[in-house]
Amino acid sequence: MACNSCSTGKDGQPKGCKNNGTCGTDSCNKLTVFDWLANMSLPNGEEPFIGVEVRFKNGRKQYYKNTENLTLSIGDIVATQAKSGHDIGMVTLTGELVRIQMKRKKVDINDEEEVLKIYRKANQKDIDVWSSARDKEEAMKVKARQFAIDLKLKMKISDIEYQGDASKATFYYTAEERVDFRELIKVFAKEFRTRIEMKQVGFRQEAARLGGIGSCGRELCCSTWLTDFRSVSTSAARYQQLSLNPLKLAGQCGKLKCCLNYELDAYLEALKQFPKTEIKLHTEKGTAVCQKTDIFKGHMWYAYEGEWMNWHKLTTDQANEIIEKNKKKQKVASLEEYAVELLEDTKVAFENVVGQDSLTRFDSPKRKKKRRNNRGKQKRNNKSRNNAKK
Repeated sequence: MACNSCSTGKDGQPKGCKNNGTCGTDSCNKLTVFDWLANMSLPNGEEPFIGVEVRFKNGRKQYYKNTENLTLSIGDIVATQAKSGHDIGMVTLTGELVRIQMKRKKVDINDEEEVLKIYRKANQKDIDVWSSARDKEEAMKVKARQFAIDLKLKMKISDIEYQGDASKATFYYTAEERVDFRELIKVFAKEFRTRIEMKQVGFRQEAARLGGIGSCGRELCCSTWLTDFRSVSTSAARYQQLSLNPLKLAGQCGKLKCCLNYELDAYLEALKQFPKTEIKLHTEKGTAVCQKTDIFKGHMWYAYEGEWMNWHKLTTDQANEIIEKNKKKQKVASLEEYAVELLEDTKVAFENVVGQDSLTRFDSPKRKKKRRNNRGKQKRNNKSRNNAKK
């Protein structure tokens, strides 16, 4: 999604709103929520909900109380209460939809420690301090990583976020083991001359904060709409018959892709109709072993022991029928009598009668060139030469 100002210009170059992450329509931001209740009026006597959703850097969101009854809309820059000082963020959601979001995330509006209040709309001075602090973050991240390397700490500093009043800097880092960073904090405080807070995040949370493009060509789900990170196991790939290649199954966070869970329930529901692949089919001709399954078409391929190159295709109903007979100690004659029923008709149902699938149907017909009779011309030349000699 994008607003109208993100369209391309006459020369094909993207214009962009140049608001540097403060798009007024909130459509260029991460984890946006469409306010489908915005055009609905409240019942008579019902006061608007005082809760407001505010977004900070890289999709970090918090809920605040609008105790001053400010007229707020999506995209407004506000100064919010912090544990010490104030922070600057952007309003991403207001009204009754905030109540639903807070209920879903189990946030109590009356909890004064968790839900702070909004002071005011940010003035130009607040925005200038906030912008200057944000400009320092990239250079600080380079220095901070070098300090961690010098102290031989096994950690990666992935992001730095300044508080809106530039009084505190939060360092987000990832580490596989427990890290003693007391000496590192002293170095940071001496070098950057501000209050330091260290916050460890998981590898998936790191990818969600930084964002990126996935192997599917779209933005990462965790940085655009996915908020709950469910555990993903390799069994999800096995059920979907995917090759267990860690390079293809892993996302940018290094963990298994979250999208492996999206269609897993549909596959599990379809696999209920399939017999287990380890069950062998006993026939008078021999014992058959399952070689391959097609979940979408509901087919299974079996091969006799010792004849591994010859596969016989059966439907799930036919396989289940043979298994039921085997349980009653009955054997079918062979798999061929079942496989004959699945012979596919190779006749083409579509015939090209008007040439609509021709790639050159719109090309102008080429004119046929008259073939010159080179032999007759050569005879005439020879006759003229002989006459000239006489």
